[in-house]
Amino acid sequence: MSMPAFKNDVAPARPKLISVEEAKQLDAGTVRDLFAAHINPGQLHFLKLLGFDRIIVDRAEGMHYITRDGRKILDFFGGFCSVAFGHNHPRIVAARQKFQDEQRHEICMAFMSQYAAALAKNLAEIAPGDLDMVFLGSTGSEAMEAALKVAEQVQGPARSKILHAANSFHGKTKGVLSVTDSTLYQSQFKLVENRVKVPFGDIDAVRKALEADRSIGIVVMETIQGGGGIVEAPLGFWRELRALCDRHDVLWIADEVQCGLGRTGQFFAFERDGVVPDVTALAKALGGSKAAVGAMIARRDIYMKAYGKPKSALIHAQATFGGMGEACISAIEGLNVLYDEDLMGNALRQGDYLIERLNQLRAKHPTLLKEIRGRGLMIGVEFQDISETMPFGLKHMVALLDDKLKGSLCGFVGALLLKDYDVLVAFTEYNRNVIRLEPPLIATREDCDTFLNALDDLLSRGITRIVTDYLRKVATAKG
Repeated sequence: MSMPAFKNDVAPARPKLISVEEAKQLDAGTVRDLFAAHINPGQLHFLKLLGFDRIIVDRAEGMHYITRDGRKILDFFGGFCSVAFGHNHPRIVAARQKFQDEQRHEICMAFMSQYAAALAKNLAEIAPGDLDMVFLGSTGSEAMEAALKVAEQVQGPARSKILHAANSFHGKTKGVLSVTDSTLYQSQFKLVENRVKVPFGDIDAVRKALEADRSIGIVVMETIQGGGGIVEAPLGFWRELRALCDRHDVLWIADEVQCGLGRTGQFFAFERDGVVPDVTALAKALGGSKAAVGAMIARRDIYMKAYGKPKSALIHAQATFGGMGEACISAIEGLNVLYDEDLMGNALRQGDYLIERLNQLRAKHPTLLKEIRGRGLMIGVEFQDISETMPFGLKHMVALLDDKLKGSLCGFVGALLLKDYDVLVAFTEYNRNVIRLEPPLIATREDCDTFLNALDDLLSRGITRIVTDYLRKVATAKG
């Protein structure tokens, strides 16, 4: 006897689902309510402080977001380096459209994917030295997990300890969270214990650690710290690190998830020092600013030692959504665009211009701007502590509140740049006094001038008016 398909022979009622077209038409208030109810009500608090919760983006093109009410917002945020090619680059969009029109295969786990193979070959062709074995995933965290695993698989239990840097950010998944230097993100999670921390860019500290502890077999560092406030190691640091790793048989993992893919004017930021790591990782912009793609690239001898035999090949094999067809062709076309349109050269030229002009603004507004640093289109603008913006008689008293007020001036400036000038900037995780500028690599001199003129005009208001204008904005929003 056949069993009924549903209990009591009654099909479940169809849930009330939002359609694609209905989703497109949702207003800011409804989206805000849904975000609070189903995504992250705590995060919404910060979006409200910046005024980001009142904006609905209808579409995006090149350097701009276009809102529901027709505002064109200049994107100097760049999705933490994800939007290297600008929004909806026509060549990348066309490649994806052709892929869809021809109904090519997307998930191809049972067979070899020509698109994954081609992307891996392109990355091996670009990467220096013998970095030529590629693992494809979807995110930077996934790529960095793969990097740590391949290194530990090679070094074995006796040399599995990982040396990492203070103020590092390598992701929030469980493994890389252990080497992400944030008590906030690490929270109360049980972390891996085989790790040791040194100051970033301090080669003497690295040397002492490696000499003191033979169980350290892996060094992992961002080439440029993003979350740390756009911080670079001194020139020559990576050459000295390479020599130390070779001397002590330690594997060096260079995290290029943010700073890679041409953002500094070179494909990999570590190329500045003329050296090659044992393993590196890319993500963010790798998917052509249209798809989620991450990649670990390892030296062939290392990869083969870890996974080169049939019995070990599946220990960390391709993931379900690693190497998906349309994502791979987005990355393939993006890499070609990077070279065809000289986006690396443009990043260097526009970055040099921005840094020069920003330093001029620092000289003009010394009580507000403390330091400008970075390379290419990965730039940090550090603001003074609030006490430094005050008249001499108030500095000492206000200095007691500097730690509690860290990031407030950045927040005021970021919120007002968006509200009054239609310019979007980003912030940093650890040094909250830093605004990070990571615009698409297609940025023009005109785009740079638009941002610079807006920042200059805003800073010219002075600290008192900046604060009062921000508070007026918040009061208006609440009203």
